[in-house]
Amino acid sequence: MKPAQFWHLTESGKIQCELCPHHCLIAEGKTGRCGIRRVEAGRLVAAGYGLLSAMHTDPIEKKPLYHFHPGSAIFSIGGWGCNFACGFCQNWQISQTVSARAQALAPEEVIRAARAEQSLGIAYTYNEPLINYEFVRDCAGLARREGLLNVLVTNGYIEEKPGAELLPLIDALNIDIKSMEETFYKEQCRGTLAPVLRFARQAHAAGCHVEITNLLIPGLNDSVEQVGQVSTWMAANLNRETPLHLSAYHPEYKMDLPPTPTAVLQSAWKRCQQDLSYVYLGNVLTGAGQDTLCPQCGQALIVRQGYHTRIAGIANHACDKCGRAADVVMR
Repeated sequence: MKPAQFWHLTESGKIQCELCPHHCLIAEGKTGRCGIRRVEAGRLVAAGYGLLSAMHTDPIEKKPLYHFHPGSAIFSIGGWGCNFACGFCQNWQISQTVSARAQALAPEEVIRAARAEQSLGIAYTYNEPLINYEFVRDCAGLARREGLLNVLVTNGYIEEKPGAELLPLIDALNIDIKSMEETFYKEQCRGTLAPVLRFARQAHAAGCHVEITNLLIPGLNDSVEQVGQVSTWMAANLNRETPLHLSAYHPEYKMDLPPTPTAVLQSAWKRCQQDLSYVYLGNVLTGAGQDTLCPQCGQALIVRQGYHTRIAGIANHACDKCGRAADVVMR
């Protein structure tokens, strides 16, 4: 087993994990809430190291990242487990269980697979990648040395120290801010809000490209006021140019509330545009909230139809009509 980082032995003889804010106290032979950090022979091990639940080459827009190498494909891998327990999880088949018989790959094999797919890099996604910290770190370090980019799609629930050690290897992140209300995180996710916001600020300060996703669930976090709290916080703590993806909820796992109405998404989209230059709608078919428009002159910079992306109005990393910087990371 791969030794895990970020833990200590308590006076009671239990191991306390320090990777995420849960700070799980773990007895011999047991795991923390994530299901993959386990105590064996008096030490914490990364029991999920290299165990993959999925490997696919996806459009970068599927992460979703709309301002990071648009139109590119990225080799995407997922593991098992999560440190949240969201009743509305869209990937609960892999996030709420762990398969010890899953395919195991070494970081070198992941890099070779990404190379074979001619990918610009590797996305750590599908389940919560940060709980598999040691594997992500090893893959990301090797990918960086090989000239590949690293992308995290994450709930952002990690302590500051491990975050600081990993972020220099990460090029872009999509971080899920589920709500700006503490009660939502406690009741719906069994987590807390403050560490997520701290990690978003930390990633931005580290110079990573950051985009935010907010899944709107009817009656729980979808009022104009609630969604506006997200965009207001982003403008004050990240910047106005940070893209926000407002995503439609669909019934899944333990939650059977009706899907998010398109009208609710459109109202939230209009509200968030008061704070942010780039607001998008996801998981819904609508003409609004798909294209990237220049905040200064309204020129269409990037046109999207589903996952088909076309660079329409960018020249030399700027709007080809007014010359304003395009706020898009491109080759």
